[in-house]
Order: sequence, then structure tokens, then C-alpha cells
Amino acid sequence: MSERTVITFGTFDVFHVGHIRVLQRAAALGDRLVVGVSADALNLAKKGRAPVYSQEERMEIVASLRVVDEVFVEESLEQKRDYIIEHGADVLVMGDDWTGKFDWVSDVCEVVYLPRTPSVSTTGIIEHIASLGS
Repeated sequence: MSERTVITFGTFDVFHVGHIRVLQRAAALGDRLVVGVSADALNLAKKGRAPVYSQEERMEIVASLRVVDEVFVEESLEQKRDYIIEHGADVLVMGDDWTGKFDWVSDVCEVVYLPRTPSVSTTGIIEHIASLGS
């Protein structure tokens, strides 16, 4: 039986337990986990703000996790299919806040949407930290 490769994507900024849990659950769906870390420019375009940690720092954090086998920079949301094919992924894992939005790649791999960890979000953490200074 061939190795089953799982791919997922994210910003992974201000790394928290929700990130750990989604990566652990994604890794459990296969033999190899590949993670696309959103480029700084992509985050700025997508969220209207730069990440707290640089692209290089976020990639280093994700790459250091034992469940992660490979990390690369995600330059564009529109290239998901290309990244899936390039990395030989059998499964795409995304958070359930994206449910249905990546079904268009289901012809090249299985698509799984995992529930997010309740009450944990990078945006919420950043807002909380900012409020401490006021």
C-alpha cells in the first residue's frame, strides 16, 4: 500500500493550541503531513494586516513540529490544486470555517473539513493582547 499524503494550509501566526490540534488531527489521516504556510503578502491581501510573525518564523515554527513532514510557502489561494498535485496529496484538510469552499479540488484528492478548536483564534488573541495595553 502506498504512503498517504495529507496537505493543509494556514497562516499559523501567534501559534496556539488550536493550531497544534488541527495539525495533529490532519496528520492522523495519513502517513505524511505537508503544510502550506501563507506568505506574508497573501496574509496582507486576505486579512488586511501583516502577520505578527514573519513568513520565515512561521515556517520554522510549523517545521519544528514532529507531526509535520514538509513545509512550503503558499503564495496564492488560487493555486491550491497545483500545490495538491505538486506534493502528491491524497487528502486536503481545512478548518470547518472553509466548509464547501474547496470542494472544487475533490476531483484530485479527498477533501476533509475539521472542526476548529472552540474559543481559540489568532485574531482573538491579538485583540486581547492589544486591549491589555489600553
